[in-house]
Order: sequence, then structure tokens, then C-alpha cells
Amino acid sequence: MSKTFVGIDVSSQWFDVAVTPGRSCWRVDYTPQAVAGFVRQLLTLNVALVVVEACGRLERPLARALDEARIPVAVVNPRHIRDFAKSIGQLAKTDTLDARVLALYAATINPQPRPLPHVEEEFLQSLLARRRQLVGMLSAEKNRLRTSVPELRPGIERHLTWLQSEIDALSSEIAQRQEEHPLWRERKRILERVPGVGTTTSAMLTAYLPELGHLDRKKIAALVGVAPFNRDSGQRTGPRSIWGGRREVRAALYMCTMASIRWNPVIRDFYAQLRGRGKRPKVALVACMRKILVTLNAMVRDGTEWHPQPASP
Repeated sequence: MSKTFVGIDVSSQWFDVAVTPGRSCWRVDYTPQAVAGFVRQLLTLNVALVVVEACGRLERPLARALDEARIPVAVVNPRHIRDFAKSIGQLAKTDTLDARVLALYAATINPQPRPLPHVEEEFLQSLLARRRQLVGMLSAEKNRLRTSVPELRPGIERHLTWLQSEIDALSSEIAQRQEEHPLWRERKRILERVPGVGTTTSAMLTAYLPELGHLDRKKIAALVGVAPFNRDSGQRTGPRSIWGGRREVRAALYMCTMASIRWNPVIRDFYAQLRGRGKRPKVALVACMRKILVTLNAMVRDGTEWHPQPASP
């Protein structure tokens, strides 16, 4: 019996399914009952892989149901799917066409299924995402306060007070969640011993980078998106630049690095050496981000404490 590859294009109220080999395609309501029936239907097929396009966590319930049924599922970046569609000349875009492209992508590229985040990790991600949203609102309201007319300022100030209280409550809950989980508590203790690494950074690394401590330095840097890629062609040697990776982790590392350049003597000296060698500020900053990440990865892997070492010449 030939293996079957399935592509699923998820919408808010339904999802479109395509199967290859063959060109069968159908639509399923996105309800718990319909998802359960769909999973039972797939169990009767010899499914080698299901590919689902990531769409703002809308795909999570479906992907988790497939994973719990031990059906191989890969949640892929939409940009990869769109580039693949263009490469095969598929320029039109509908839900049915997208599902067929996803099925063909599964059969051709055969991406590696990645374990879905645990329920605890997913909830911690939700807490951090909500905190990030409120911090953005707080910044926007502070900007409005400076330019608003006097009559509107009391209302904005009340909103600022409420936003700050909600941020503080979320921060406390995030810290409590980390303390209640034995593995997270130990990781938090190790990470926050490093000058410049605060509670938010440690929580972001815990929630969005469970691979920390399990990969080598090159793989962890590429996974986060702080590894420079070559851009050479013929006799031309192009500038190296970073690309892709996990945006949430990289944003947390950026803020951590900005603090480390001030308060961490190792990173401060390393940054100064790079700038002294003529490196541009952004290049030196990314190099510091990579150095911090590699250091944290080694500390978590070995379970060691922070021992500052002088920057390499």
C-alpha cells in the first residue's frame, strides 16, 4: 500500500484537506467533533505525513489532535509554502489550491515533524504573548499622553495604571509558573545568574526554546536566527547576514544583549573589541547575541553556574 501525504489549509471556521497521490480534496468544519471524526478517518489511511501551514496558532488544536493520535504532523512556515508554490508555477491562491500545494510539499520536501510544545509550554507562551501585547499598549498610551489635550489625560492615566497592574500580575504569574515546574525552576536559576539576563528573558527562552542545552553551538545559533549566512557568487564575496529563526527568542536576546553591554563585563569587553576592530554596531551587537546564546546553551547543557571569562582577543 502506497504512503499517503496530506496537506491541510486551516481557516477559522473550516479547513481544506488534500491528499496525494491522487487529487481528492474536501472541506471539514473546524469543530471538536468534526476534528475527531477527521482524525479517525486519517487513521484508516497509510498516512506518512500531514503538513499544516502555521497561521497564528489557529492550527494548534488540529495539530495537537493529530499528534495525540500518533499521526506524523509538521507545522511549516507559510513563507516556505508560498516559495514552493511559486517554484512549481502555482501562482493562483485559493484554500483548495493551498491544500494541494501543502500535500505536494509534504510528498516532495518531506519536512521533519517537530514535537509540538507541551501544554505547560503553550500556556507559558500565551502568558508571554499577552504580556508583550500589554507592554506595546502601555508604550502607545504613554506616547498619546504626551500629545493629548488636558481633558483626555485623566482617562489615559487611568488606562496606564490598569495596564501596568495587568503587566505586573502577568509577570508574577509567569514567575510562579516557572517556580512550580522543577526543570524550569532550575533553568531559571542558571540563566538569571548571568548579568543582563532577567526574568523575562529566562521565561522566553524556556517557553520558545526548549532545545536550549540539547543542541551544539552552531545548530542553536541557526535555530534562533543569529548565525550569519554566506552570500557569495562567482568571484564576489557578499556580506554575511542573519536570516530566519525564532523571532520571539531573537527579540528577547536583543534586549538582553543591550543590558549585557552595560552590566556584563564579558559582553561589554567583547563588544568593545569588535567595535575597535572596525565592526559596525549592528554586526557587533549580533555577535554579542550569538555569544550570549552559546554561553547560555553550554550552561544549561552542563548545569554549570556563571563563571566570567575574559573576552577572546
